[in-house]
Amino acid sequence: MKITLEFIHDLLYKNAKVELSDKDLQNINDCYQFLKCFANDKIIYGINTGFGPMAQWRVDDHNLKDLQYNIIRSHSTGAGAALDDEYVKAAMVARLGSFVQCRSGIHTEAVKLLCEFINRDIIPFIPEHGSVGASGDLVQLAHIALCMIGEGTVHYHGKWESTKKVMELENLKPLSVHIREGLSITNGTSVMTGISAVNQLHAENLLRWAILSGVWINEIAESFDDFISEPLNRCRIHYGQQYIATAMRDIADSSLCLRKREHVLYNNSHKDTTVFHDKVQSYYSLRCTPQILGPVYETLENSRRIIEEELNAASDNPIVDPEAGNVFHGGNFHGDYISLEEDKVKIALVRLTMTAERQLNYLFHDRINGILPPFLNMGTLGLNYGMQACQFTATSTTAESQTLSMPNYVHSIPNNNDNQDIVSMGTNSALICKHVIENAYQVMTILMMALAQATDCLKIQNKLCMQTKHSYNEIRKLTPVILDDTPFYEDIAKIETYLKSRI
Repeated sequence: MKITLEFIHDLLYKNAKVELSDKDLQNINDCYQFLKCFANDKIIYGINTGFGPMAQWRVDDHNLKDLQYNIIRSHSTGAGAALDDEYVKAAMVARLGSFVQCRSGIHTEAVKLLCEFINRDIIPFIPEHGSVGASGDLVQLAHIALCMIGEGTVHYHGKWESTKKVMELENLKPLSVHIREGLSITNGTSVMTGISAVNQLHAENLLRWAILSGVWINEIAESFDDFISEPLNRCRIHYGQQYIATAMRDIADSSLCLRKREHVLYNNSHKDTTVFHDKVQSYYSLRCTPQILGPVYETLENSRRIIEEELNAASDNPIVDPEAGNVFHGGNFHGDYISLEEDKVKIALVRLTMTAERQLNYLFHDRINGILPPFLNMGTLGLNYGMQACQFTATSTTAESQTLSMPNYVHSIPNNNDNQDIVSMGTNSALICKHVIENAYQVMTILMMALAQATDCLKIQNKLCMQTKHSYNEIRKLTPVILDDTPFYEDIAKIETYLKSRI
């Protein structure tokens, strides 16, 4: 079983289901049987020893099952708001992805029950805060394990219910401990990876909107089209820049707004002109879109690779390897890969947000654009205010994201009696990235509304290229042309929902 981001997308948004093959289950069972035999006369961390700094104490044989229940209950210490369902479901899929590597020594009962939770939308309560991302997501994963043993709380059919009640309704049996189910479920990078997978899907969606809006604003400005030309961008070499320029050329192909420089400035018609009314080159936030979004694209391409590798990796400790005939102790639970990537994604998305905010400023600033009324105000200037206050929201939201762009990967506070003396903070990185993505949607929403309003101001609907015209029409189905002053918050929410729905 290979887990891809497309697979997670379909599970979250298209009601797809997870299925384990007979071969998957057989391999999981083989690993379990090997561990059962191998551990019989050996000291193995987390099976007959305590956890973390407590590993120096051996646990009596008659307490081994209690040991596994104890790690689940004692580590269910999260705090803060509950993670939304899509992030928790993705985390459960990521945990499943680790189990099917057959390096956990977990019983098939646990894997089957996890599949049932995923397929029946039984969503464990996981608080946002608790992980330092070093022994993986111990606290948040413990909340999943707590529900799997029939305790705790789950989100079910839109309500918070006791897990015991829901399992009875669904005719599911709580998980039993066999050898190391408690440690196997709680130990790994699955929550940070699940959050990152959802972040990735939204980040890629935002990039598509940024590419589209980059074309649209240049249509409004009647820019010369050579900024996205193939020769110009090819000579820069970077494949991300070339990708963005190609995507923009493909979108703009049917546009009647973009101009050819050779038709206007290279035709020998300006010999006696000393001052040009139209800008010879547009502002950077318009003209440099391929150069700005190119690095964003390359960042997301790399993060996609890292996330998919983590989705299909064994992130337990210890690693049970039947093929090698051994149990290896190490640190596959350390979340550095995810932490660093989510910081990079976060920074890239802040840059995308900053570009959107500057493009918005271009549309609102009549002395800069020279073709639009102040703040796209189609009412009476002075009496009406157009979209003036929308800029406050976009600018303040962008400023918050700039503050949040400080890398989290470089933060580490030793804890756990200094057993965890350097930690990744990977889940915090993923959560902050999630926040930045939410902010990016809000700013992009206001930009898209402004692009539609600017289109109405100039009456160029029929000159737009096919894709920008389609987006204009979709926005106008949800919100009207702005003539009189009106509250915007409901319209902003509608458009934001629309942008997210294109994921």
